[in-house]
Amino acid sequence: MKYHKLILAGGNGQIGKALAEHYKYDAEEIIILSRRPQPDKGNIKTLVWDGRTQGDWAKELEDADMLINLCGKNVNCRYTKANRDEIISSRVEPTTLLGKVADGLINPPKLWINAASATIYRHAEDRPQDEETGEIGYGFSIEVCKIWEKTFFDQPTPKTRKVALRIGIVLGRKDGALPRLINLVRAGMGGQQGDGQQYVSWVHEQDVVKATEWLMQHQNIDGVVNCTAPEPIKNAELMKELRHAIGIPFGLPAPAWLLEMGAAIIGTETELILKSRWVLPKRLLDGGFEFQFAKAEHALKDILSIRL
Repeated sequence: MKYHKLILAGGNGQIGKALAEHYKYDAEEIIILSRRPQPDKGNIKTLVWDGRTQGDWAKELEDADMLINLCGKNVNCRYTKANRDEIISSRVEPTTLLGKVADGLINPPKLWINAASATIYRHAEDRPQDEETGEIGYGFSIEVCKIWEKTFFDQPTPKTRKVALRIGIVLGRKDGALPRLINLVRAGMGGQQGDGQQYVSWVHEQDVVKATEWLMQHQNIDGVVNCTAPEPIKNAELMKELRHAIGIPFGLPAPAWLLEMGAAIIGTETELILKSRWVLPKRLLDGGFEFQFAKAEHALKDILSIRL
């Protein structure tokens, strides 16, 4: 499928880079909205914005096939008041701004995909959570998800189809969670975290990319869509598979009390590790979407075969 123009807001992160790399062969033009200037790379152009105020970049949304908003401060930090405020504002302000711009265009983007998080569901060890029967959790990270999605869906964009893509933990070649886990394994600390029974709802970065393409093609889909691999894995098993893929037979486990100390030292929250995320992509599967990487072992081997 050929595209005229794609817009990636906050497109210099892990997912944005994977999207740009994929679509550069099928799109006439890819516009990345970023706070930092970047040199043009063929049909990929970066425009500077602050995510708060309208500027010359706004006219580029006219006649776009797809807008993907990936803006948001990384939640891998301590939840101080300053960080909490920035986590929320860095999501709400760009989403609000993009909605106002799109609503004022003659030919706004046909599809607007807003990044969301699968962490919106409760801690689940008893049953999986999907778009129909999943239960929303509680706590700061869930409140962020709720505010973010409400802001997105409250924007009046009658000419634009909207999808909130609830993405799991993205496994990729260069950025995100996987390189950190690889470093732990190589340092001999690649055992289970906590009791190891918490589910990890992960997804290969290429399946995130493929999901956006699938959503563009399936014009009957809107609303909330989970983007996680169909086979979640428990933490202990994930670390075992990662050790096997790297070729390191043993890893020291990290009990919850040690994680709490370590999280305080490195500036993160244990919730990111200990919460059981058991999320299934029901709408994608029901619609016939085929994951390239359904099993974690296959995803890890694919990523490591290129990364190493």
